[in-house]
Amino acid sequence: MNSSISQIVIAVLGIGGTLAAAVITQRGADRARARELEHNRQLQQDEREYATRQAQLEARRTCYATLSAGTRDLANVMTKVLHALERGEVPEELRSDLDRARREHRLRHAEAQMVLPDTVAEAASTANRHLGDLYGLLMRLDGGTTQQGENLEAAWASMDQLWGPLWRLRHVMRVDLGITAPDQDL
Repeated sequence: MNSSISQIVIAVLGIGGTLAAAVITQRGADRARARELEHNRQLQQDEREYATRQAQLEARRTCYATLSAGTRDLANVMTKVLHALERGEVPEELRSDLDRARREHRLRHAEAQMVLPDTVAEAASTANRHLGDLYGLLMRLDGGTTQQGENLEAAWASMDQLWGPLWRLRHVMRVDLGITAPDQDL
């Protein structure tokens, strides 16, 4: 009887061990599957965040290129107007170019204000203020409505002072894009 009880106990333990092993194996597989699913979810989330960051960076880069081109276009047309004022006549075509360049710059600047981070917005506003002041001076010089101290020499000095804010704007945009080191000199 002892022998048959021990055989029954061994059989029960064997069956119980086999069943327990199957349950333990299944639970381990379930946990591994859950970890794999979580890992895949995290990878997908990381990929979405990366794609979003890349899209935002590309949008800023495009905005910066457009703003920079418009700013430089306006400054170049203003230089042409100054040369024409020195010659004593500003052709109507040049006035039209100046108005077009100013309108385009204002539009690009307004669009950029919705995208620019604060450091770039501050530099863009400073450059925009200088461009606006110079534009006003050129209009008064061309229209013969100058105020005291406003002349071609003052306009050239204003043009020379414009390049500092334009280079600063370019620098902060490049820093924001990660192209230029923040501590790199202008």
